[in-house]
Amino acid sequence: MENVKDKVIAITGASSGIGRATALLLAGAGARLVLGARRLERLQVLADEIAAAGGTAIVCRADVADKASVQGLVDCAIKTFGRLDVLVSNAGIGPISNLDDLRVDDWEAMVDVNFKGVLFGIAASLPVFRRQASGHFVTVISTAGLRIVPKQSVYAATKNAVRTLHEGLRQEAGPNLRVTGISPGYVRTEFGDSIPDEKLRSQLASGMSIAIAPEAVARSILFAIAQPADVDVGDIVIRPTAQG
Repeated sequence: MENVKDKVIAITGASSGIGRATALLLAGAGARLVLGARRLERLQVLADEIAAAGGTAIVCRADVADKASVQGLVDCAIKTFGRLDVLVSNAGIGPISNLDDLRVDDWEAMVDVNFKGVLFGIAASLPVFRRQASGHFVTVISTAGLRIVPKQSVYAATKNAVRTLHEGLRQEAGPNLRVTGISPGYVRTEFGDSIPDEKLRSQLASGMSIAIAPEAVARSILFAIAQPADVDVGDIVIRPTAQG
């Protein structure tokens, strides 16, 4: 883990699920963390837990749907630590539904958080990485975009938009920057809480019996970050063995 120690890593959506598990794992490997999410009180609890274990973490309220807020997260890293080595874009939402339900506000929210949130992270971090001649974009995508199923059309579309964006970013990144996409399948998180239809929410909950722990995804993120600077791990798909 020598390639992780002392790296400054910002994580969006760090207050729960994959983001929280990733923060704990990276802190244990010696990274210096900038924790971003909307729920500041949860972030502070996490930061205190990391500090109690001997790690380093600061908190910054960040709503990835707001460009200035994402810029503020990166600015917080620079102001506190003088640099930013990795941006983990993890924040995402999934209020999935039938297209016939015409939940246009939910569609817009998924575009704002899942896609534009990643764009805003790139806009804030890329100039910093260029100045440093080093940097790593790690983005949590989803297997939803790899296998399209009913009720997830818009959600999967936002994830595939990120996948396309990532490939373009990788090709433009040059020899000093790294770009990694992590596509998890079923993971035990709060994802299903945002589904508006109770029946659909229950169906998803029953299927979560096969889900993997968020720590499994966190380990894949750690793996990508821990590689030597000249090794770019492009994509990792991680899902339960029982997932079809």
